[in-house]
Parts: sequence; structure tokens; C-alpha cells
Amino acid sequence: MTADNLVLIPGAGGVGRAVFEHLRAQDVPVRFMVRRDDERAAELRALGAEVVIGDLTRPETVAAALRGVARMHFGISVSPDQLLAATVVASVAREYGELEALVDLSQMTVSQMTATSTEESHQQRLHWLTEQMFDWSGLPVVHVRPTAFLDNPLFTTIAARSIQANGTIALPFGTGRTSPVAVDDVARTIATVLRDPAPHIGQVYELTGPRSVDMTELAAEFSRALNRPVSYVDLPLDRWEAQLPKLGMSPHLAQHVATMARLHRDNRYDRTADGVERVTGTPAMSIEAFVAARRDFYLG
Repeated sequence: MTADNLVLIPGAGGVGRAVFEHLRAQDVPVRFMVRRDDERAAELRALGAEVVIGDLTRPETVAAALRGVARMHFGISVSPDQLLAATVVASVAREYGELEALVDLSQMTVSQMTATSTEESHQQRLHWLTEQMFDWSGLPVVHVRPTAFLDNPLFTTIAARSIQANGTIALPFGTGRTSPVAVDDVARTIATVLRDPAPHIGQVYELTGPRSVDMTELAAEFSRALNRPVSYVDLPLDRWEAQLPKLGMSPHLAQHVATMARLHRDNRYDRTADGVERVTGTPAMSIEAFVAARRDFYLG
């Protein structure tokens, strides 16, 4: 038997954890599938979630996790296993599952890609292929495509470090424009779909912040939120990219982040969409509001 609204979420953090908070507020039951039974798993149980141990690349554990599940959020952190995990989920769900909705967390760059484009990162290509495979599977899929996250370290920890040091945001984005979206806005969009998926099946929702800004305008929003001068410093792309491995990034993640920077510089992130408001009825959070809510974090 399948529970009418039991939701499966893989992983214990990131967007999935934020989705859980929104579902929990609406008394929607959630089952997490995590790789380790650790303190984060214990915390989720304490908050009322069911927790099972499993791995999206292992079909037998996915089948067990899907038992009794009606709806699933599919989203994992940047990983070369993205397509493998998606293929396992789709094949197991087709054979054993009874899903009425599979909500796929993709990326908005997919909206600009073709079958043969080569400018994007390996991770973005995996998202493109994941969407194709889910569509071919015949499962009841909804694709959610956010642009860059405001919660990304580029706009949070890295920005906070340079703001505290010298009042700057130093990135290699040139004059490119961007419209980052808050993780919470992405999560409440996904949660809205999971609560009542029927009207959304087959849809693709693109999510951005309320407006597209260049980096000087972005720095001005930080200035207003923090009530102190913040300016943008444009860094040479090659010099900045060379520092990524020193931050402990895997080669796959470093290639993705470096490509995001280059695409920003090439103005590929100059885009806006109303998906957040269209699905949830509430507009996406502005950069200024996001930063103001984290003022102590940015000022140290």
C-alpha cells in the first residue's frame, strides 16, 4: 500500500532539508534516505521524519526506500554520480514504485542547452541528460530549474570573508548579470508541488530572484542590507580558477564552479523567471532581503 502523501527525500541537508521544513509545517509525512545513521539522521527523527539508510546508486536500497511512497523529491549535491542515481531511481520506480509525482531538482542552465552544446559544465550536462531520461521513463515528473543559489559560497562564505577584510565582493564575473535565488524559495516551490502534485505533472518551472543585476548592482544591494559600503572587485578568471582546488573541491566540483564563473562572465546568467511566484503565490526574495536577514554572518 502507498500512503496518500508520503514524500521520500534523499540526503539530510541542502535543498531537501529545507523542503522538509516546509512540508513539516503542513503536516506532510516525510521519509529521508541517508547514507549514514549519524547525528543528522537522529535530528531528523527527533523532528518527526522517518529515516532509512540507503544509497541512490544502489537499486535494492532505493526499492526499499520507495516502499509505500507516493511522492519523491530527487536532488543530490554536485556529483559525477548524478545520472547514475537518476537512472537507478527511474528504473526502480518504474518496476517497483507507485509514484504519483517525481520532482526533479535540475538547473536553469539546462533551459539554454542543446543535445550537442559544449560550453556548459560536466554537472550541467548531467542535469540535461537526467531530465531527458526522466522524461523518457514515463514517470509523472516535474522539473524545477533554479538559477545560481544565493546560498552558494560565492555569495555567502567567500563574500563574507572579503566584506569583513576590505569591504569588497571579489569574483571573476566581469560585467555579466545574474539573478540568484534563495534556497528557501526553491524549497517552498518544491514543497508546494509535493503537497498537491496533480496540477504540476509534466511542467518545467524556472526559478530566479526578482531581478537580474550586474555585480556592481549586487554589491549595492549588499551595501544597503549591511548599512556599510561594499564594492565589487573583478578578478582575472584564470587566477581565481587556480585557487579552487586549494578550497578542497573535487575536480568535478571545481570544474563546475569554474564553468559557472565563466558563464556568468559571458552573461549566460542574465535571466529572470516568475516560477517561484507562479507556483507559491509569493515572489522570490531579493538579494537585499537575503543579506539583511544574515547581517551578523556577513559582518562577523
